[in-house]
Amino acid sequence: MALFEDIRHLRIALRDKNFAAADHIAIIQVATTVVPIVMLWWLAAKAVNFSVWLLLALIPVLALFTLRAFTLMHDCGHYSLFKNRSTNRIMGFVLGVLTGMPQYVWAKNHDYHHAHNGDWEVYRGPYATRSITEYAAMTSGSKRFYRWKCSVYASPIAGFIYLVFNPRYTWLRGSIGLCWHMLRQKIASPRDSLRAHVATYQTRYWKTSAEFRYMSLHNIVFIGMWVCVYRACGSGLVVGICLASIALAGAAGIVLFTVQHNFDKSYASTTTGWHVDEGAIHGTSFLLLPRWLNWFTLDIAFHHVHHLSTAIPNYRLAAFHWKNEARFAEVVRIPLSRVLASLKCILWDVAAREIITVSEWQRRCVWDIPS
Repeated sequence: MALFEDIRHLRIALRDKNFAAADHIAIIQVATTVVPIVMLWWLAAKAVNFSVWLLLALIPVLALFTLRAFTLMHDCGHYSLFKNRSTNRIMGFVLGVLTGMPQYVWAKNHDYHHAHNGDWEVYRGPYATRSITEYAAMTSGSKRFYRWKCSVYASPIAGFIYLVFNPRYTWLRGSIGLCWHMLRQKIASPRDSLRAHVATYQTRYWKTSAEFRYMSLHNIVFIGMWVCVYRACGSGLVVGICLASIALAGAAGIVLFTVQHNFDKSYASTTTGWHVDEGAIHGTSFLLLPRWLNWFTLDIAFHHVHHLSTAIPNYRLAAFHWKNEARFAEVVRIPLSRVLASLKCILWDVAAREIITVSEWQRRCVWDIPS
């Protein structure tokens, strides 16, 4: 097929050293993200004493820089921001603390998305996209809730859950479960070591002991950081404003990620017949964003390039696209004005192997009625 021939040429082009990681660019990106975040926190601490309106105005600005920090953390998870893996791990941890996400654990789950992109039988995105059969079986109330959950109006709540609440809740719940398990096992088998009891503990909140240790360190530092901020500025309002900006950044990130995979007629295969390269080209969009927003999102809008190779750092995505533009002709372009429309693509037509809107499903139902 012509598609796979194009991809073969693109993979050859990926070997060009001009698209490799460059530490000096990565350092500049980190500095132009972390320094403004710290300065904005400082400004928030000052503003609380003389202007609540200025404090509120800082939320969207902080959210944009937090979104940029999350995208840098994303690159660290792919070991593509810096040349050295250890540097990516260290910086990924720091950026994860700033954004509220345990980077190492998140990266493991994100790798699963990349490994199965376009195979909607095993991965259905952050909103767990329903098939048309599943949607048809819902009650009217469940359908309304599902449509609302996938809308932009619910995204701030989703962002709060994703970045602020869930990383703490899962760690605490899993940790409490671990302590309770160890207590019961120690009573039942007092001669066995605590390590042996820990080894028998099973939870859905982490897969390995390394993930648990990482989550614990992350949360201790995250919570400790905000306790220090509270004690330094003496106002819970400042902490609330900063956490609100993290939630808003999470909302923007979820919206952008969703429309990069849920759009009209997006490739959505079952496992049988699925191909990862077809998912990269036909199941991933190219967002046409203004330059200022591309700066804050670090060109993640060139998402088709990222799915072709996670080894390309964010600061090489645009150059690779424009150099090979002709081979990306089949990638769907979505301008900023069409983002909200794309958020309505919330149903998986299994037979047609594509993502559609509820309105499109209703039209197809009418067409299928025998005359």
